[in-house]
Amino acid sequence: MSSEPFQDVIGHREVVDLLRRDAANPAQAYLFTGADSVGKATVALEFAALLLCGADPDQRCRRLALSATHPDLVVVEPEGATSLGVEQARAMVSRSSLRPVESDRTVFLVPEAGTMTDQAANALLKTLEEPSASVVFLLASESEDDFPATVASRCRTVHLGRVPADVIVSALVGRGLTELEAGGVAAVAGGRPGLALALMEQPEVSRFRDLWLSIPGSVTPHPGDGQRLAGQVLGELGPLVEMSVPDGLAKDKKQRAVRRSEQALLVNGLEILASWYSDSASLQMGGPVRNSDLPLGPFTDVTPRKAVASAERVLDAVVDIQANLRREMVLANLFASLGSEG
Repeated sequence: MSSEPFQDVIGHREVVDLLRRDAANPAQAYLFTGADSVGKATVALEFAALLLCGADPDQRCRRLALSATHPDLVVVEPEGATSLGVEQARAMVSRSSLRPVESDRTVFLVPEAGTMTDQAANALLKTLEEPSASVVFLLASESEDDFPATVASRCRTVHLGRVPADVIVSALVGRGLTELEAGGVAAVAGGRPGLALALMEQPEVSRFRDLWLSIPGSVTPHPGDGQRLAGQVLGELGPLVEMSVPDGLAKDKKQRAVRRSEQALLVNGLEILASWYSDSASLQMGGPVRNSDLPLGPFTDVTPRKAVASAERVLDAVVDIQANLRREMVLANLFASLGSEG
């Protein structure tokens, strides 16, 4: 644990600077948005520690805050495997009326706030409308759209974008990887520092990227081949998911962590696949390629028009995966469509 606030955060310098400035006079509520594993909960927890302990805290205070055991930090997790319910929201409202124990304020951290039911959001709304100077809410979710507009509008939205690959590579090298190893992990992580850290010691990472980049040469219009490829991708996914989820989690929390990791890895894999088709179109039109370590010949196996259409199909599949449609079906249909002549 670093004694300096935010020092262990990878990327997001503009966000960190904003939060440092806000710490002396924070808003009533913050909504941290961004892709899975991009660092929302990590940044929010560091901000919570800064709010509770100050910019030059004693190590006890900071240690308690970052381990989520500070008496004035309330971390609210979903009930069961899915949602954060109305009773938890009411408990937050009730706790918010109490005085802080040690700090000048109480901080509520909701790292999976997007699972909040409408009833829970409505129960919390009155507290957000009638702010107390001694309470700060930190909510983290992929999008403002996960909440009723009445709740999102009462939060200061802080968006965390994808982190550049070179920043992630530098951070991983600082943690002991070689440049080559770090580059492979960063390619699969797709700008998500949390996923990069979870996968940094897994040798299967480079094979996962290679698998996705081999798909354009393996697709056919036959549904059976699409199902076979889908099974192969999901089979490679399984071990990475298991190794990216920390040990010792309670059953419900582990289920949520597995779902998040599966989705993040699938989305990144699809983005890698889309980048192949994008490179194909770009190369044939005289532009640069992103996957510069690949042989150029196969990029001309599809026409630029089909390459563009294929990239769009892959990105449509990303939307379907994020909507929690059946993953095997989405992948099998996608691979068959990529192999068609149209």
